[in-house]
Amino acid sequence: MTVDDTHGGRRRPRRPLLVLLLLLGMLAGGLVLFGPGLLNGLRSGDEWLRWGPECTVETSEGEVGLDREQAKLATTAVALAARGAEAPDTSGLDETVLQRLADGPPGDAGASLACRGTAAGDLPEQQLTGTGLTPRAEQLRRAMTEVFGEQSLGGFAPGGVDQGHGAESTHYDGRAVDVFFRPVTEENRREGWLLAHWLVAHAEDLDVQYVIFDDRFWSAHSPRGQWRDYDAPDPGNEILRHLDHVHVDVLRGGPG
Repeated sequence: MTVDDTHGGRRRPRRPLLVLLLLLGMLAGGLVLFGPGLLNGLRSGDEWLRWGPECTVETSEGEVGLDREQAKLATTAVALAARGAEAPDTSGLDETVLQRLADGPPGDAGASLACRGTAAGDLPEQQLTGTGLTPRAEQLRRAMTEVFGEQSLGGFAPGGVDQGHGAESTHYDGRAVDVFFRPVTEENRREGWLLAHWLVAHAEDLDVQYVIFDDRFWSAHSPRGQWRDYDAPDPGNEILRHLDHVHVDVLRGGPG
């Protein structure tokens, strides 16, 4: 036993041990406060999104994280530039992000941009307006027109529609719009993804619930916000696979 080990005949605790005990105490306190939510995240596989970026873009150089405002800026800029309109300043954004969004997903890679799903739970239920859309769906239609100009739209009509879509379709209660990109070509596919990415980036502002396009779908009800494969009832039908149009609908609102 050395002088450094004793004081008045008693052993002094080593400093590293004190630091370790302090860290363990802090960790225990954190688990008490955040443990349930953290464990739920671990079970669902969403914990990386809770602590990571709100949106991500798959670029030729790898994944790039964006916050929601950056995603909205990037998707709006490339959409306006594609139609020759004046685009906002994007000097603060990664050029590879803008390039991928402008080019669209390569081959059958699926979506390039994904954002966390956030479905507002305190919205009132709405009735049809004169256009055959609910006010939320009408707001969405106007927002798309401001950025993309006049589009080929369907899935709604004055007075509403009651046929032509699957059972329980959101078209029947005026909450859905189809935006057509016909015929099915690579150029039209690229333009469809410009819109689909823009809708996901702006989903929180516009109360978007689902976006379906090109055999993929995105849901505001999924915290992960990742695009998933869309299983069409008839794999040989381009319309049912949403190859020729982007389907977008808004939240119903009300109880439940």
